[in-house]
Amino acid sequence: MHIPDGYLSPAVAGVTLLLTSGLLLVIIRKISSAKDSLNKKISLFTALSAGIFVAQMIAWPIPGGTSLHLVGGALAGILVGPWLGILSMSLVLLVQCLVFHDGGLTAIGANILNMGVIGVLAGYAVFKLAYRVSKKVWLSGFLAGWLSLTLAGLACGIELG
Repeated sequence: MHIPDGYLSPAVAGVTLLLTSGLLLVIIRKISSAKDSLNKKISLFTALSAGIFVAQMIAWPIPGGTSLHLVGGALAGILVGPWLGILSMSLVLLVQCLVFHDGGLTAIGANILNMGVIGVLAGYAVFKLAYRVSKKVWLSGFLAGWLSLTLAGLACGIELG
């Protein structure tokens, strides 16, 4: 789902960049105002970000000339909460874009919105709801991962138009 340069209209690229930038500013302020909870989760946040980065770099080829890889948005939201999860995914996606050219710089707003915001928030919300109903971690995790990817993919499709 890493959208490359040139696939989005300038309007969609601009709107998603502004939306994502504004959201990240709000999230960073929210995180920095809650330093006590951040101190408790900083080691997990760091290890999780590194783990997601590595997991995303392992790609399995699939028919049609493309590949498949783990995303990790739902996992990030579940383990460190939605705000740190979004920040983690945003950092991972930004490094991948700048260093490995996964996704285009003009599409970074859309890529962070899809995988970093929608993926994390959907995964977090679905996990919480599914766990409340089923009390099964494996089922809640599966549903969170599946629905977060489905919703992120739907958003990507809408952006590509």
